[in-house]
Amino acid sequence: MNIRWRWLSLASLALLILLAACSNAGEGGTNSPGPSSSNATGEGNEESGVDGIKPVTFSFYGHYDWLTTAPWGENEATKWIQDNRKVTVEPIQSGGAAEEKLNTMIVGNDLPDVIFTDRGAVVERLMKAGKLVALDDYYDKYPNFKKYVKESTLNLLRSDDGKIYQIPNWYTSGTFGNGGWMVNKDIYNELGRPALETFDDLYAYLIQVRDKYPNVVPLEVGEKGAGLEVMYGGFKEDSTSKNIGLLGYPDGNRLVSIYEDSAFEELMLYINKLFRERLITQDALQQTQDAVKEKVNTSRVAVMIESNITTYGAEGHRALTASNPDSGYEIIWPIRKAGLNKDNVFVSGFESLGWNVNVITTEAKDPEAIFAYYDWITGPEGQKVLFFGPKGLYWDEENEDGSPIPNETYTNVDANERTEKMRTFEDFNWAGNTSFIDTAKMSLESSLSKSQQSWETIAQSTVTWATSKDITEFVNTEPLPDSEIGVISQNVHDIYTVSFAKMVLAKTEDEVKAVMEQAKKDSEKAGLAKLLEFRTEKWQANVEKINRGH
Repeated sequence: MNIRWRWLSLASLALLILLAACSNAGEGGTNSPGPSSSNATGEGNEESGVDGIKPVTFSFYGHYDWLTTAPWGENEATKWIQDNRKVTVEPIQSGGAAEEKLNTMIVGNDLPDVIFTDRGAVVERLMKAGKLVALDDYYDKYPNFKKYVKESTLNLLRSDDGKIYQIPNWYTSGTFGNGGWMVNKDIYNELGRPALETFDDLYAYLIQVRDKYPNVVPLEVGEKGAGLEVMYGGFKEDSTSKNIGLLGYPDGNRLVSIYEDSAFEELMLYINKLFRERLITQDALQQTQDAVKEKVNTSRVAVMIESNITTYGAEGHRALTASNPDSGYEIIWPIRKAGLNKDNVFVSGFESLGWNVNVITTEAKDPEAIFAYYDWITGPEGQKVLFFGPKGLYWDEENEDGSPIPNETYTNVDANERTEKMRTFEDFNWAGNTSFIDTAKMSLESSLSKSQQSWETIAQSTVTWATSKDITEFVNTEPLPDSEIGVISQNVHDIYTVSFAKMVLAKTEDEVKAVMEQAKKDSEKAGLAKLLEFRTEKWQANVEKINRGH
């Protein structure tokens, strides 16, 4: 999940960082890493162990309103790490107000050792204020990131000064994706399992659901209607809703206004049609995640599209099958416009850089020990411990590829209980190695009977990975919020947000088209062309970096 910050908030943050940096002048601080020394904490002074990992204690702050980091050492995985790798993490909570919490820490010169956050403006501002440790020497020294992260990915992590300050989380060298469509099995079976391949098929099916099941939402679109934009990929081959986020679609080697995209117009007309005919919940743009989950988990959803369908589906499937093994949800191939090649239609996009990043601040007494721990996390042992649990819990042996072989506990324990426990481990996997985990997970699941396999793994291996497109070339295309282009970006995105809601709620097709035309004019006046020119330059620079890394 990405947290979007308003321009004013980031501008304020920039000032706070600048003031904090000035107050540290003359203290001899540096953002260049050095070897661990006697200045480090006692935990960091012992000899290196497995893969160079050393005993260390460090503070960790997850910079998200929604994130609460559980206490360290209270599940089997973190307890094993604490006992066997002598690493202890002290969580710092955002308290539901991440922006204010970070501001307070900056003003008080009390930054945590590690910040877990999105790539982008916050990282760059902390770097420019000299608050982050450059990690290049550590990447060269330790083995696992060097082995698993592509050179092109590392190139994209470099800041403007040419150094790397970020540790990627859930990076990948393969295909990855959790977005997609699913259907309620009970309702789908009762209605005769009609074809659900095109948007025309979907419309006809939703009408049946609406008329026969008045207490069921025909099409669920997620928190604040997030799934609405995801449908864009079904109207245009080789595309994802990333185009909407950019407010432009690729045409050759340049980005063209999204308002000139016929696929975007078709999308909005279709969404509006579904909304007018009450085939989508009428509070779609305001509903909370909890409200969505409640509907999914109580079988009051017939069809759902979401960028994180595997999580909703797995949880909902567990809830429904607990009382009836034949109930639950079923993943389906992405629905598309008639005439499009189904194999060229994508629901979601993935970036080789992964989800987000960790940065080590200059407050850390032993940054190398912290990096060494992260390098261990991203290696085979760390990934197995923080995904499947420590050896002896759900696995005792490995196969020739190093993947865990499930033991009797894994196969005999209630699948819902096992999944929930493993999720508590995964919450601490802050340097997720997607390719390693996916390979290990598929190997492990293939040894189980179909009834024992997880819903999420089946969905990923059959549909969601195959229908996710690599969009790495579009990373780092956001301008700094307090720059001229950043102000333009905020303005044109505000225009889009308001216009999108108006188009969804419009009374007629003509009104949808009129709103879109006005949004186009207002965006042009606000400087959309300049923004797209900026993003085009960043995009083409990324393409160059990626090609250099191959």
